Amino acid sequence: MKAVNITFKFQDGQPAQTHVAAEGESVLDVALNNDIQLQHNCGGVCGCSTCHVYIVAGEQDLPEISDAEEDFIDRAENPRINSRLGCQCVVQGNADVVVLIPPQHFLGH
Repeated sequence: MKAVNITFKFQDGQPAQTHVAAEGESVLDVALNNDIQLQHNCGGVCGCSTCHVYIVAGEQDLPEISDAEEDFIDRAENPRINSRLGCQCVVQGNADVVVLIPPQHFLGH
C-alpha cells in the first residue's frame, strides 16, 4: 500500500493541512496525531456524532457506512450526503482523502 495523504480543510478559515496516514488509521487518528482539533466525545468508538466531517474526495477507498454510523450522522449538525464520522473513516486503500471539518463547538472551552 502506498502512503495515503489526508488533506484537512476547515470551514472556519484555517489553512488546509495535509498529513500522511498509515493503513488502519482513521481520519480522527490522523487529525489528533497532528494537533488538529476534532471532537470525539465517545473516544472514537462510533458512539456519538461529534467527529462529524464531510468527505470531499477519496470516499471510494473508505469503508462503507454502517447503520450505526448513519444513525449518528442523522444527529449531527448540518448532515450532508458526504457526511461521515472521522472515527469510522479508516484508511484501507490507495486514494488520497480530502476532508472538510465543519465548525466545532467545544463545550466547556
